[in-house]
Amino acid sequence: MATFSKDLGVDLGTVFTRIAEGGKVVLQEPTVVAIALDELKIVALGNEAQEMYGRVPDTLEVAYPLQNGVIADYEVAEKLLEYLIRKVSSPVRMFRPRVMVALPYDVTSVERRAVHEAALEAVKRDVFLIQHPMAAALGVDLPFHTPTGNMILCLGGGTSQAAVLAMYGIVAAETARIGGLHLDEAIITYVRRKYGLVIAQPTAERIKIKIGAAVMQDEEQSMDVQGQDQVTGLPRPLNLTTGEVVEAMQAPLMEIVEMARRVLEKTPPELVSDIIDRGIALTGGIALLRGIDKLLTKELGVPAYLVDNPLTCVVEGASLALQPGIYAKIKRNLPPV
Repeated sequence: MATFSKDLGVDLGTVFTRIAEGGKVVLQEPTVVAIALDELKIVALGNEAQEMYGRVPDTLEVAYPLQNGVIADYEVAEKLLEYLIRKVSSPVRMFRPRVMVALPYDVTSVERRAVHEAALEAVKRDVFLIQHPMAAALGVDLPFHTPTGNMILCLGGGTSQAAVLAMYGIVAAETARIGGLHLDEAIITYVRRKYGLVIAQPTAERIKIKIGAAVMQDEEQSMDVQGQDQVTGLPRPLNLTTGEVVEAMQAPLMEIVEMARRVLEKTPPELVSDIIDRGIALTGGIALLRGIDKLLTKELGVPAYLVDNPLTCVVEGASLALQPGIYAKIKRNLPPV
């Protein structure tokens, strides 16, 4: 009977929710729901709801139930989690999965309980919690089982986290409520102030992905976008360059740099010397931004590098954390419920 039950890792992210089993991703969908406002009823979830974003009448609302990495709407988050877990689980009730949910470092006890209770309602079985940095370290196979220092940055959609790990635990860490969505907002604000043009978040995200960078690039790229003129309300085209996007995102990027610097300052000198030798592992969606490794290396004086699986390492590590040999070693350092 045990062969039918699953151990799942869940990364309940601000932008995407991912589920993994045995270190392999089995599902990825947007953390988005569509709600009928008159009935307060969920009409679509995940990919289906994402396709509706910015395209629905006033009777519907497309919303993110998580904000800055924590649950903002408990009931909606629970329904979404239940829906996604059901897609990868056995339909037989007696074979419900055990779940390890990754959550940001530094969340409050109230936020922690909200995540735990939502997952518990969804699976009706054992639910464990793990911090993003520790899950990511497992997912990229950092040797943090030793007394040597390992540093990792988790740069997600709603939060960014920096942590130093050793001996299966977190020695120093910090969370900043700055993520990919805040970079999008910085681009939106820049375009509105400089050109009087209003663009939507999906457009800003496309700009960031296609021509965005953390530092000035040798080869300047450009992109044509359509927006709404602030004065006339009519559509108007605009050509943006990489240099402009770099300028737009500097403020939130420097907040991430300062967060990492503070963590290094709190780290014991013996571990800092290890980190200088090993470098800083970059994970999460922002880690894919061109030149962010160069920005961090320059500002921190420590080499930074992109891991092989930046988007999925957290959920892969969360699923691996349920393996008996690993769980026994890390359980004393997992967050309390």
